[in-house]
Amino acid sequence: MREDLQVMLEANPAHRATLDGAVEMRALAEAVNRLAEHHHALLERVEARVAEAKRAVEDEKNRLAALISELAQGVLACNLEGQILLYNNRARQLLTSNHAASGSGGGLVGLGRSVFGVIDRPLIVHALDTIHAQLAQKRPHPVARFVTTTPSGQLVRVLVVPVLGNEIVTGFVMTLDDVTRPVEQGGRRDALLQSITEGSRAALGSIRAAVETLQSFPDMPPEQQKRFIGVISQETHRLSERVEGAIREFSDAMKAQWVMEDMLGEDLVAAACRRIEARLGLAAKIDAVMPDLWVRVDSFALVQVLSYLAARLKEDFGLREVRFRLEGDRRLAHLDLVWRGAPLSAETVFAWESEPLTAGGEDIPLTVKDVIERHGGEMWYQRDRPAQESYFRLLIPASVPETIGFRLPNLAGSRPEYYDFDLFSQQPSSPALDQRKLTELKYTVFDTETTGLEPSAGDEIVSIGAVRIVNGRLLLHEAFDQLVDPRRPMSPASIKVTGIDPSLLQGQPPIESVLPAFHRFCEDSVLVAHNAAFDMRFLQMKESSAGVKFTQPVLDTLLLSIIIHPNQETHSLEAIAARLGVNVVGRHTALGDAIVTGEVFLRMIPLLAERGIHTLREAREASQRTYYARIRY
Repeated sequence: MREDLQVMLEANPAHRATLDGAVEMRALAEAVNRLAEHHHALLERVEARVAEAKRAVEDEKNRLAALISELAQGVLACNLEGQILLYNNRARQLLTSNHAASGSGGGLVGLGRSVFGVIDRPLIVHALDTIHAQLAQKRPHPVARFVTTTPSGQLVRVLVVPVLGNEIVTGFVMTLDDVTRPVEQGGRRDALLQSITEGSRAALGSIRAAVETLQSFPDMPPEQQKRFIGVISQETHRLSERVEGAIREFSDAMKAQWVMEDMLGEDLVAAACRRIEARLGLAAKIDAVMPDLWVRVDSFALVQVLSYLAARLKEDFGLREVRFRLEGDRRLAHLDLVWRGAPLSAETVFAWESEPLTAGGEDIPLTVKDVIERHGGEMWYQRDRPAQESYFRLLIPASVPETIGFRLPNLAGSRPEYYDFDLFSQQPSSPALDQRKLTELKYTVFDTETTGLEPSAGDEIVSIGAVRIVNGRLLLHEAFDQLVDPRRPMSPASIKVTGIDPSLLQGQPPIESVLPAFHRFCEDSVLVAHNAAFDMRFLQMKESSAGVKFTQPVLDTLLLSIIIHPNQETHSLEAIAARLGVNVVGRHTALGDAIVTGEVFLRMIPLLAERGIHTLREAREASQRTYYARIRY
């Protein structure tokens, strides 16, 4: 009865006492439940009023989140300890390298993580010193700037602005701009100007000397005149070649400004169809497009190419309809522009590839060949005689927009939580982690799915899912979710429980690649799992081959449940979730179970406090005294 009352008060107001035992106990339980109903109704009315009062604030917060999330400029806000308390998607893209995602280097961007993992500490410290000096001089708008290289090798210009509280610096905001391309273009432009200047000076000097000599000696013998005229012709020719080369190089520099972006192939085809129908009055239809195929393209230039080819087909051959097909793999995509009849000669195809793009009244000083070469692809013409159709096939690069493991899931009905301003007030981190309160720590809640239940007998991990808890919040949008190739069959029981078809594991990375990525994802945090001994045994058996070691403290919600509710009959994840009022979604998927475990753990913290367990050490020591802590895998 006492445990039921604690759950009602601290974790789940909808929970009710069990109607069990003697008549007097059942009567007492009924009275408690009536009181709980009244208490729950009062709470719901209070919560409704609070929610109404907060709605306007939430609207403002969501607008701020939407604006920051969609900015083309990277934004990071940190407290003085360097903990990230706000970031947007652009900052994450700039500062998280593919190597970091695969666990081989660099850091990750996330709430509560250290900014010094992605930007060198001395640069930021120097910027803050500059700001403090400006504040001491009473400068009205103190700022600092520096340029750094990201883990991906890009050059980023950083603007640092202080966050002030009572005229004291409590943190800082950084905006990030990718200046890689402008710097490279500036270098090429300077080299080009220097080449033209130095190369032209000598040629012009020779031409000028020859012209002045001819003017000074009009009666010069024909042989000598011929020699000086030859000098003028030769130097003029060299100067002309140098200028032509400069024009070509400048053209290449202009092409380098094109922005390549990841987009769904079906969106690219749909954009081409809309443009062709609107600008050319030509029917454009889609034959077949592979779903979920991503391509990395300059969509504007590529749509211009498709519109130009369609325009030539209409103008030169009177076509009334074109069709599109798109298929491919993780490396290349095949985009086909298809029409019936009107076979083309090799000369026509060559001419169309080499002429400037003109479509729908727009002229662009680029050719089809220029655009295709920019994409590192190819284009050819082919005739399918049995089908009586012709087509241009464009080979363009496919892309995989997400890296191994670390991702931002698309959870319906919620906006990514890219900010937590409460981190401004957190105390500096301490090496004495065991003395920290449970409410102050960062956690990685994780789960694994496996081929079977015996790690010592050769069973392997097939999936790892994890989610972070920072400042008492479950960050659903900072998740790790990765399938793993186990390189051995799954047991029928595991297939039935997990719902993972073995075919889904083919082509997935091995555990030696995934485990370093997961290790980096959960660094500087306490690990949390349900029946953690089972999952940790699987991880520890692969530490040597993966080159990592998990040394973080571990908390187990199974053991914590026994501490909180020693008189309950079962401590399965489903039973605990039901007691604490947590909805179970995605059960027996690694990420789904991790999310449920995280929700359960957050509701356990106040219940642990009721039993006098406030710090990490107290929670670990209490867990070790339980019976289930003796289980070994």
